[in-house]
Amino acid sequence: MAVDETTAPSRGPKISFVSLGCPKALVDSERIITRLRAEGYELARKHDGADLVIVNTCGFLDSAKQESLGAIGEALAENGKVIVTGCMGAEPEAITERFPQVLAITGPQQYESVVAAVHRAAPPAHDPFLDLIPPEGIKLTPRHYAYLKISEGCNNRCTFCIIPKLRGDLVSRPAADVLREAERLVAAGVKELLVISQDTSAYGVDVKYATSSWRGCEVPAKFIDLARALGELGVWVRLHYVYPYPHVDDVIPLMTEGQILPYLDIPFQHASPDVLKRMRRPVAQEKTLDRIRRWREICPALTIRSTFIVGFPGETEDDFAFLLDWLEEAQLDRVGCFRYEPVAGAVSNDLAAAVPAEVMEDRWHRFMQRQQAISQRRLKRKVGTRQQVIFDQVEDASAKGRTKGDAPEIDGTVHVTGHRPLRIGEIATVKIDRADAYDLYGTVVGF
Repeated sequence: MAVDETTAPSRGPKISFVSLGCPKALVDSERIITRLRAEGYELARKHDGADLVIVNTCGFLDSAKQESLGAIGEALAENGKVIVTGCMGAEPEAITERFPQVLAITGPQQYESVVAAVHRAAPPAHDPFLDLIPPEGIKLTPRHYAYLKISEGCNNRCTFCIIPKLRGDLVSRPAADVLREAERLVAAGVKELLVISQDTSAYGVDVKYATSSWRGCEVPAKFIDLARALGELGVWVRLHYVYPYPHVDDVIPLMTEGQILPYLDIPFQHASPDVLKRMRRPVAQEKTLDRIRRWREICPALTIRSTFIVGFPGETEDDFAFLLDWLEEAQLDRVGCFRYEPVAGAVSNDLAAAVPAEVMEDRWHRFMQRQQAISQRRLKRKVGTRQQVIFDQVEDASAKGRTKGDAPEIDGTVHVTGHRPLRIGEIATVKIDRADAYDLYGTVVGF
């Protein structure tokens, strides 16, 4: 049957989208895109030919700001109509001084303002056939995993961080809202939920752990209760950005029981008491080592990943040596290390003398060498074992995947061979044959 073009649905305006920064910003991008797709907008693969471009910026570090400004400049050059949102939007003058021609600038989490700016620049073409989206919304991650943001903002005042200035204080979502979103994702085929926020273990403090109704029960907005409820959904649940508050101990038994993954992402940042005080971070690292030992006694399969900063203002050689010794004793599985970078508006910039660049670089290399040896030793312990692996990339009977101890894009990879074609998102039992400093290699032995 021929379609009458006078009554055929009109195509919606095309939006090109750039999402920069952390997984929390990626979730913001997903929410904006979901709203726009619900209104009939289409996503363009290129700036050229789109009706406009949205750039979701990162403004945490100066290097991230430069990347964001570069993305804005590229979008303006290729398209000319650009809306800017995200963390850099909290300081719009930094953008307008360089690019006064941008159409609009909004701060992080200001979804309505972004959509309103899009409406002004490229009004939506309403059509009931276009105004349909899947119940889980539009995701920017592969189909088999998704980020689940449980709160916005942060109540901590770490001296090197301006996130509270950019995103405000902690605002926790009701537990029922989080769990209903998780259910929709699982129903859509998601097999791994990555729980994120700025401070995941502080979840619910701001609302005094208020309860909300889910599946006929009242669930408190509390770290342990949310983790337990998510564990009922039958998928991998991975906890990120967990500050080591005392109540974190309570989730370790859930990992032993298999309700959530035996994985903790804890940003320790340093070990020297003097540096931690200047950072305004917890300083009882001896107790932290004791807790790590207890966690591993309760859950031997536990993987701990963390991030550290070297070259923090005033860091001495003794401070750095203390950090290396602590690292050796802690035996963390996955570690990232950043060279200190001044952030405009951060208190830390003026706390003490800057560490010379060449000293900072030397410490970074020494840190990475020490951790590489630790990582290699810990990975070798998995040789000969059988691990559950989820596949992220597949080519016929070979694949790249991750164990329960590896988060996407930041941790290691398992290189897998099988006896039949493998599928993205499939979970298989893999016998680990060998290991190097960061990755594992194995063969599928079961599904």
